[in-house]
Amino acid sequence: MSFVEITDLSKHYGEGANRTEVLSNINLKVEESEFIAIVGFSGSGKTTLISAIAGLIEPDTGGVIFKGKEVDGPSPERSVVFQSYSLMPWLSVFGNVALAVNSVFKDKSKTERNEIVQKYVDMVGLSHAADRKPAELSGGMRQRVAVARALAMQSELLLLDEPLSALDALTRAKLQDEFADICEKEKKTIILITNDVDEAILLADRIIPLKPGPNATLGPDFKVDLPRPRNRGEMNSSDEFIKLRAEVTEYLMTVGAERDAETAQEFSLPNVVPITQLKDDKLPKAYEAESGAKHDRTYLEFSQTKKVYPTPKGPLTVVDGFDLKMKKGEFVTLIGHSGCGKSTVLSMVSGLNEITAGGIILDGTHIQSAGPDKAVVFQAPSLLPWLTAYQNVALGVEKVYPHATANERKEVIEYYLSRVGLADSMDKPAMDLSNGMKQRVGIARAFALSPKLLLLDEPFGMLDSLTRWELQDVLMDVWKRTEVTTICVTHDVDEAILLADRVVMMSNGPNAKIGNIMEVDLPRPRSRKALLNHPDYYAYREELLDFLEAYEGGADPSEEQLKSIQEKRAARIARQSQNKAVAAAE
Repeated sequence: MSFVEITDLSKHYGEGANRTEVLSNINLKVEESEFIAIVGFSGSGKTTLISAIAGLIEPDTGGVIFKGKEVDGPSPERSVVFQSYSLMPWLSVFGNVALAVNSVFKDKSKTERNEIVQKYVDMVGLSHAADRKPAELSGGMRQRVAVARALAMQSELLLLDEPLSALDALTRAKLQDEFADICEKEKKTIILITNDVDEAILLADRIIPLKPGPNATLGPDFKVDLPRPRNRGEMNSSDEFIKLRAEVTEYLMTVGAERDAETAQEFSLPNVVPITQLKDDKLPKAYEAESGAKHDRTYLEFSQTKKVYPTPKGPLTVVDGFDLKMKKGEFVTLIGHSGCGKSTVLSMVSGLNEITAGGIILDGTHIQSAGPDKAVVFQAPSLLPWLTAYQNVALGVEKVYPHATANERKEVIEYYLSRVGLADSMDKPAMDLSNGMKQRVGIARAFALSPKLLLLDEPFGMLDSLTRWELQDVLMDVWKRTEVTTICVTHDVDEAILLADRVVMMSNGPNAKIGNIMEVDLPRPRSRKALLNHPDYYAYREELLDFLEAYEGGADPSEEQLKSIQEKRAARIARQSQNKAVAAAE
C-alpha cells in the first residue's frame, strides 16, 4: 500500500443555491519519501485538498489513507505550513518553534527539546534572529520560522500550502533554493501546493495539475526526471527542463483558457485626442529643427538622475547616476534585488518624487510634477471601492478628454474595459471584484488616458503565478495596439523578458546604478506559449538569473562573475547573428 492514498475524495461548501462543488473524485497515491507538487489556479480547491489530507476538514465522500489508516482528524504525524505564517507575535523565533516542539515531544527533557528547536532554527538560517519577535522579521524570515516549526515536529508527512506565494519573486527564489537543500537533508514525504511551475520543477519528483473548479479534479502526472541537486540557472541549459517546463505550462494555459473563454462584445475606439497630446505652446523653429532628429532617437532620457533621502544618520543616496535613453514606443523592464531603487526611479519619472540631482526629459520637457501624460499602475490598483469598474475608469477619462462628447468618452471606457476582459463586469462595484479583476481595471484606466508614458510598478506582484500569466497576456494585447512608451518594475524574470525590448538590471543599493542592460531580440507580438518554444528564450533567462545571483544578498560581484555573464551573452549574440544570416541566405 502507498504511504498516502487518496480515493474518490469530494468536497462541497454551502447548501441549496449557495452550494459550491469544490473537489470531485480526487485520486492520488504517494510513495514514502516522494515529493509531490500539486499545481493549480486560485480558487481551484488546493487548500481544501491539503486540509483534507491534514485531517482539518472531513470530505463528503471518499477519504485519505495514511500509513494504512484512515485520516479522521489532525495529527503531529502530518505537519502543515500554510501561506499565512500564523506566528505568535509575543514569542521570539525560538519561542514559536519551541511551542510546537514542547507540544509534540512532552516526554523529552527540556535540554533535548531545546536542542531540537536550535537544530531547525539553524537549518533555516535564523540563528542570528532567534531572539527576535515576528514584528521584527521580514516576510521571508517569518516564513522560515513556519518551516522550521513544521520540520521540528519531525512529522512523517509534510504538507506545504503555497508557503512562499506571499513573497516577492526574488525572495521566493532564494527560499526555494534553501528549501530544496533542506528537503535533501530531511528526506521526508512532502506534498506541496503551489501555483509556480518553476518552484514545482525545482523541488518535486512529480507534478500534478489541479484543474480549475468547481468540481476540480487532478490532471495528468508530469514526472520530473532531473538530477539533484538542481540549480535554477543551470537548468536553463537542460533540454529535459525546457521540455518539461513547456509541457506543464502549455497544459495549464490550455485548461485556463477553457475556463476563461469569454464572449466579450467588440467595442470600437473613437478618433479623439487627449488633452495631454494637444500642443498649444509652439517651440521656436530653430529649436524644433535642432531637436527633431534627436526626438526620434530619444523620447525619454534619464541624465545622471540621483535621489538622496535625509535620515537621522545623514543623507542616504538610494539611486546614484541613473542614465538611460528610450525611444518612443519602447518597452523597458527594470529588475533588481529589493532596495536597489527600482520603485524610486519610477516615482521620479512619474513626477511623484522630487529628483535630487540630474534630470528626466519626456518628449522634450523636463519632468517636474505628476500628470495624466504619465499613467501609473501600482501593485495595488488603488480603485475607489464604492464605484463600479466603469466609473473608476471614467474618473480619468473625463479629465483627459474634455473636448470629446459624452458618447465618445463612453466608447473609450468600454473599449479598454473590453480589451482587458471586463466587458461583462463593467457595472460591478470594485469591492466585488477579485484581485486579478481589480488589476485589469487599473490597466484599462491607464491605457484609457492615452498617456505619453506608461509606468508599471510590479503590477502583478500580488497575484498568483497563473493569474499573472493571464494579465501579462492582457497587457501585451492592449500594448501592441497603442505601443505606448513603457517602463515596468518587476521581480519576475520571465515577466521581464516577455514584456521588454530591453531589460535594465539594477546593482544593489544604496548608491544603485544600472548594472547591465540586456537587449531582448525576440519577435513581437509575443505570447508566453511562443517564447517557451523559442531557441533563445532560455539563454536570456540564464543571463538574467546569473546577474541576479551575482548580486544576491547585497553582494558586490567579482570580475570573474561579471566576465562569465558577458561571455555567455557574447555566445548568444553570435549564435543569433549566425541564425539570422542563415535565414537571410535561405
